[in-house]
Order: sequence, then structure tokens, then C-alpha cells
Amino acid sequence: MSFLASELAARELPPLLIHSDGTPVTAESWRVRRAELLELLQTNSYGRTPAAPGEVRWKILSEEKNAYAGKALQRKVEISFDTPRGPFAFPVWVILPTAVPKAPVFVHINFRPDMPDRYCPAEEIVDGGFALVDFCYQDVIKDSHDGDFDKDLGALFREAGVPRQPDEWGKIGMWAYACSRVLDYLIAADETDWRHTAVVGHSRLGKTALWAGAQDERFYLTISNDSGFGGAAIHKKGTGERVADFLRAGSWDWYCETFKTYLDREDINTVYDQHMLLALIAPRHLCVGSAWLDRGADPKSEFLNCYAQNEVYALLGKTGLVTPDGYPAADTGLQEGTVAYHLRSGTHYFSRTDWGYYMRYFRQILDR
Repeated sequence: MSFLASELAARELPPLLIHSDGTPVTAESWRVRRAELLELLQTNSYGRTPAAPGEVRWKILSEEKNAYAGKALQRKVEISFDTPRGPFAFPVWVILPTAVPKAPVFVHINFRPDMPDRYCPAEEIVDGGFALVDFCYQDVIKDSHDGDFDKDLGALFREAGVPRQPDEWGKIGMWAYACSRVLDYLIAADETDWRHTAVVGHSRLGKTALWAGAQDERFYLTISNDSGFGGAAIHKKGTGERVADFLRAGSWDWYCETFKTYLDREDINTVYDQHMLLALIAPRHLCVGSAWLDRGADPKSEFLNCYAQNEVYALLGKTGLVTPDGYPAADTGLQEGTVAYHLRSGTHYFSRTDWGYYMRYFRQILDR
């Protein structure tokens, strides 16, 4: 057994390629297994996502035709759609490079409503030949750590004051739902190469990007930056954050109520783990980024999770993560496979170095 295979075996994860009835998964039965994995994550972690609306609407709020030294058209657009309790709207920044008709797109979930932003180098993205749609997650539902779901988007899918159901969606689910509505808009507007759209986020928004890409198979590439526990990191026998950290911070409301029941049970959990989340992205493209000093996000567990996907991608006729048989050193990029990974020097941050890795990988897979 190789070193990485033994490291993965030591985590004692629930099998990815065994159906719930105990039979082996085949390429022909993968869709059935995919539905089983999705059910496990909805039930135990993120909660259930409501059905997509029948349509999205949009209107242009402002426009700058010569943004970024004349290299792009920048708009502020309001996206709206109907819900069971009325319409909902949120703003997005849309940046289209003038030199590239119908450019491939990054959908970036941001912490702030600013553009450009310290986590989103818009001009560099335009220079790379990509379009960008950026929205602030707080415009979907506030990340207030107060367990209040009777506001913003959350209020439109539940009866006020009623206790949450065990598998009712958390805020990660709501933010991910908005990502799919952005993709709806891109398809309807038809100004970009929307068939080649990457969803990307950092930290809690990296968790969101993964959940969006796992559910919505229209996303061509899913990118997670320093997403850690509840994101790209394996939970079982990990060394980063734990359920207790989310309960203490109040950020348990990112998840469903059942998530709380795994307090102090992470290392004995035989029901689900985050390798199931990444498997839901197969056979599409996946890119995970970690930071060497980001102990909370547990880079080893993020990398090992990428390695864990190789059996799924192989089953589906794809090459997963191409890596030497060992944990990578700082400033290593592994971008030959359908699953890519990089480990950056430094701490928990979404840096231009990270964006450089993601843009190079996106361009590389487009050119294959």
C-alpha cells in the first residue's frame, strides 16, 4: 500500500463506492450513488435546498463602459426571482472583458460588496481573459451568528417563529442557492461563455462554493480556497476546527440542526464525511487551495480529500489528482488532473497567488 493510501485508510472513512444496500458502485450506477451521497449531506450537514425558481429576472442598476483602463464593461445588476412568500432580489457586479467576446466566467462569492475587493483582483481576472460575477453573501442572508433564519432569503422559505426541522437548510445552503441563481442569470443573459463557469469562494464561502458545485452540475469548475472543516477537509481524525468551534462561535447556523449532533463525534462518525462532498463534483473539474500555516483549515486533510477522489474519477473515466506519493511542500501546485490542488505559503487568506493558481488551471483545462 502506498503512503497516501495508508494515510487515507487510517481515517476510516465511509466508503464512496459502495451503495447503501452494500453492492459495489459501477459507472452505470454512479447516478444512484450520487443521489445517496447528496441525501447524506442534506440530512446531516447542509440541509435541503428548495427547488429552483421558474425564472430569474434582472435589471441593470449602473454601468461603466470603460472600466479598468478601458479593458472591461462593468455593471451593477439586480437579480430577482420568486419564492413561496414573494420575490427576492440581490445585487451582483458583472465585469465583461472587452477583448474576449463571451468569456469564461468566475462566479465569486465575496465577503464585502466592494469592487474591486481585496479578495477579488478584478483587473487581473479581466487580463486573464475571464468574465467575473461577484456578489456579497450578506446580501442573501446576514451572517449574524444568531440563528435567525426569519430574515432575508431565509424568511421567504419558512413560517416565522416555527422551530427548525432537523434537515432545514442552513446559511451555506442559502448562499449556494444564490450562486445557482447567478448561473441562471448568466444563461439567460447569454453574454458570456456560461457553459464554462467556475464557482469560487474563500473560507466559509469556499464551503459554499463546494456545496453549490456539488448540487448544481451546470458549474464547469468548482474552486475552494482554505475552506477547511465543513468544506474540503476530511473531518474524521482531522487536526483543524471541530463542531465545538462552530457552536461556540454561533456559526452552527451555516448548517442544519442535525450538524450539532456530531459534537465530539467527529472521529467516530460512520455516516458521512467531506469526501462525499467532493465526490459529488465528479466527473467535473475541482480545484482546492490550502495555506501552509492555516491550521484551522487543516491543509493535510484538504489535500488527502482531493487524493480520496481518485477512485471516483477513475470509475468515471477521468484522471483525478496527479501527485507524488506524499504530502506536498509549501508552494506546490498539482494541476495535471481533473482534480487540482495547491498549497500556498502563509496564512488564511485569499491572495493573488491563489487567484494565479486558479486562473492558470482554468485556462489549462479550457485549452486541453
